[in-house]
Parts: sequence; C-alpha cells; structure tokens
Amino acid sequence: LIGKFHLISKLGRVEKTVEAHCGAVLAGRWNYEGTALVTVGEDGQIKIWSKTGMLRSTLAQQGTPVYSVAWGPDSEKVLYTAGKQLIIKPLQPNAKVLQWKAHDGIILKVDWNSVNDLILSAGEDCKYKVWDSDGRPLYSSQPHEHPITSVAWAPDGELFAVGSFHTLRLCDKTGWSYALEKPSTGSIFNIAWSIDGTQIAGACGNGHVVFAHVVEQRWEWKNFQVTLTKRRTMQVRNVLNDAVDLLEFRDRVIKASLNYAHLVVSTSLQCYVFSTRTGIHHLYLIS
Repeated sequence: LIGKFHLISKLGRVEKTVEAHCGAVLAGRWNYEGTALVTVGEDGQIKIWSKTGMLRSTLAQQGTPVYSVAWGPDSEKVLYTAGKQLIIKPLQPNAKVLQWKAHDGIILKVDWNSVNDLILSAGEDCKYKVWDSDGRPLYSSQPHEHPITSVAWAPDGELFAVGSFHTLRLCDKTGWSYALEKPSTGSIFNIAWSIDGTQIAGACGNGHVVFAHVVEQRWEWKNFQVTLTKRRTMQVRNVLNDAVDLLEFRDRVIKASLNYAHLVVSTSLQCYVFSTRTGIHHLYLIS
C-alpha cells in the first residue's frame, strides 16, 4: 500500500486505488469545492488530482519529504512544508511563490482556514504558530515538552486544536489557550473537527481515536454570564444577585451570542432567542 491512496465511496466501498508517490503518501487534502485532491509524500512531490483520481499536475518537487499540505481559501493556492520552511505556491504557472522559515525544527503539520485566512503550523521545535497568508507571524507558543504533531482549525476559524504527546489543547484564533487535556493516547497525529465545530476527533499513537466536545464556552453582557456547561445545557448567572438558571436544549448547542439584551442560541436543529428585559432573574424565550 506504500505510495498509494484509495478513493472510497460514502458507503465504504473502495472505488479506485491510485499509485501516487514513490514512498509513503504523507498527507492528502480535498479542496473546498471537493473537485480536486492534493497529495504529498516521502518523495518530496506535491501532486494535484481530479476527484476521479486522474493526475492533473505535479505542482512541485523537492529533495526532502513533505509532511503536510493545505489548500488556500480560494482553492487557487497550496501551502506545504519543506523542512523548516513553509511554501505557498499558486496553481497558476509562473505565479509568485511565497516561502519563509517558520520553525527551528522540521514542520510536521499545517492548516489554512477558509474563513479567517490564517495559517497554523506545528513542528519538531515543540512550538505551534499562527501566521497571516503573507507569512507574517501573529503568534508563537512557548516550547512544549514534546514535538507538536497536529494542528487543525475549527470550520468557523474562531478556535483551533493542538495535538502532542499525551496532550490535546484548545485555543482561540489569537493563540490564547482555552483548555488543556492530558489523555493517555501517545502522540495525537491528526485532528479533525465536526462540520458544526462542536466536536474533535484525534488519531492517536496508541492506535485509538479520541473524541472531545467543546464545552465551557462563556458569553457576557452587562450583569449576565452564560456558560455552556454541557453539550445541551447552558448556565445563566445574574452577577447582581447571583441568581442561576439552567437552559436545557433537546439538541447540542452549536453557536451562541449574548448582546443587546438578547441571547441567541443555535442548536443543530433550531434557533432560540431569549430576552433579558422581562425579568432580572431569568432569561425568557421570545421565539
């Protein structure tokens, strides 16, 4: 199976097997339209494929393995690793290539968000970093105890997840750390978000897949604090009198906003609007 990738139907049937690289295929990503696939490998090649597995082009070739790759938001550029360097190469021939030194060790993982247009990188120097699409640094973590083996943006670009040895971290887009978990999983080599941005799956070095849910998000407006305590439960606190209410939902909470005397909550199936005006102690559902 070395050097090959499989195209698999949603029913789990292998539709096609493609011999793609000399040596292992180290990463593959669909573009945002689902019309093209990019693969990279130990042979240092970056290849673009059609959705049926036909080779469209070899975008680049280098002398060292390419460990990670990501599409630009417009699917017209590809970001990939080259040792300690990051390279953004447009699909258009003869277009300008952007390259910069990003880490002091080999870069193991990258991601590029289509909403905020920001780039994540992670490396053997035990750091993860945030960049703009021109290669300007926006955030660099302190060195961790172990190499950072995975990074992944939430779909809306507000959060990202970081994986390392026995470590799963959740950060906001500026790099500030929200939460840190220490699962006994070995290194987390890959992270995938659910489409609604509420759950994370991680592929682990011990052969397991770890699942996590985003909770304890908090919203504040004047004297109200709202906290997502569980996937379907919110705690509402009035700091003036310390009164506490619980809001229970039938489905998991995906998004929320608290402002202008209203709390808007979106679940996987419904949208709720609560008002703070009709009482000091409670939030009241108005639609």
